Amino acid sequence: MAGISVMRSAASSRVPIIIHHAQLPVSTRLSTRKLRYGPSKFHVMARYAQSQDFSTRLQDSMQNLPKLLEDIVQTSINTGPRGALRLAQGIQAVIGVGSEWVADASKAANSSSGLAADLQLGLLSPLYLRKLFERLGATYIKLGQFIASAPTLFPPEYVQEFQYCFDRAPTIPFEDIQAILRQELGRPIDTVFEFVDPTSVASASIAQVHGARIRGTQEDVVIKVLKPGIEDILVADLNFVYIVARILEFLSPDLSRASLVAIVKDIRESMLEEVDFKKEATNIESFRRYLDSMGLTRQATAPKVYQEYSTKRILTMERLYGVPLTDLNSINSLVPNPETSLITALNVWFGSLLACETFHADVHAGNLWLLRDGRIGFLDFGIVGRISPKTWSAMEEFLESLATGEYESMASSLIDMGATSTNVDSRAFARDLEKIFSSIQDMDTEIIVAAARDANTNATAVSANVVVDERQMNALFLDLVRVSESYGLRFPREFALLMKQLLYFDRYTRLLAPNMNMLRDQRINIVSNKPTTF
Repeated sequence: MAGISVMRSAASSRVPIIIHHAQLPVSTRLSTRKLRYGPSKFHVMARYAQSQDFSTRLQDSMQNLPKLLEDIVQTSINTGPRGALRLAQGIQAVIGVGSEWVADASKAANSSSGLAADLQLGLLSPLYLRKLFERLGATYIKLGQFIASAPTLFPPEYVQEFQYCFDRAPTIPFEDIQAILRQELGRPIDTVFEFVDPTSVASASIAQVHGARIRGTQEDVVIKVLKPGIEDILVADLNFVYIVARILEFLSPDLSRASLVAIVKDIRESMLEEVDFKKEATNIESFRRYLDSMGLTRQATAPKVYQEYSTKRILTMERLYGVPLTDLNSINSLVPNPETSLITALNVWFGSLLACETFHADVHAGNLWLLRDGRIGFLDFGIVGRISPKTWSAMEEFLESLATGEYESMASSLIDMGATSTNVDSRAFARDLEKIFSSIQDMDTEIIVAAARDANTNATAVSANVVVDERQMNALFLDLVRVSESYGLRFPREFALLMKQLLYFDRYTRLLAPNMNMLRDQRINIVSNKPTTF
């Protein structure tokens, strides 16, 4: 990653601070023009300008105050009594993490090195804020995951620290799962399912998954169950975060330029969608219709949704059996040519970007399997993305330039995609992009090889698996974001989602088809025209 270090210093030294009169407010332009008439007149004009600015800001604030108060009252009504409970829990969490900080700060104060950067920032530092989010529970863990997945929106130190929020969440007792199932099904569990496995298949911050079998048909399924109380906690927490963002923007109008409230709204909308399993079911059904209409059902699938046994809080799906796309040994036992399977996965995913209203935005190895029958299985549609026509057009040009190594074209496509009010030096930007993407091939891919000898036959079995270093992947993307921001560019969130999936596929390519160029291989189709969505 040495190339990236050079790129950072080159980028930072190349960005002059230039103030154009056209970019300044009227009052500031008046003040600078008066400078040539002497200091006394300048001071008079500066005071007049400041007075005018303050008066204007005060007038704007008074006009916006009724709307702010209305928002606070309406949000408080929507939150209800649960808000008071969460406030008490929040205070308890702050005291707990605050005590940790005090203890750590006391130790550091007695040492010769002094307070580290994390300690100086207090609870707002990446480390202690992440610890606070973990104590606050599911909503804030999901918020931490959002921060970790959105390097276009948040500082790199926070993006890196909040990667820890992706660790496995603790399970909840099976008795609680049974109570939710009885309530949602509206009848005894054994009238629907022959059995439900008390040991969970997976547990995340908001949901838990259990294997089961449908009574009568004997079909194997998995049931995704929303953890008890999560929705109420989520609504209370997100409403609180929204009110704080509104007040901060009111007190500091400059924050509106950073779209703080818009970011919070985006977070709230995406997180509330994730706890509504009816919407996830819709995403799955859309993807299955796309596969059917394109004649791809023999090549790929997504789990069938059992609508009659699904609600907003439980999602019953066909159980698919297979192995992650990183398990090379198992894949070799299932198909004669792993490269063909990878090409299928890529073509199906690229096609869905254009043909579906949403695309699968979390294709890590746990969600992308090679099934026992040789098909590619796409699992878990809780996290999806949406592509605007403008973003897709720029993204297509970006992918083409990435494949051919034409970095000036790549710079042009990113400038078209990113929001900016400044003129960008595209040639300098292109040189920095070349330093970033030439380092992709230098990224470490850890392949673990294990051998085992059968005691009876004396035969040796060898298996291989690839370890995808998500921190390294995020570091690469963060470098892209840092350099782009140094040129005044800010990208839409869907760009970050798309790039992360491409980095996943790059890892799979290294294991399953090391000689293949993912973006230049003519067997992989990236279609230009966006058809009707399914």
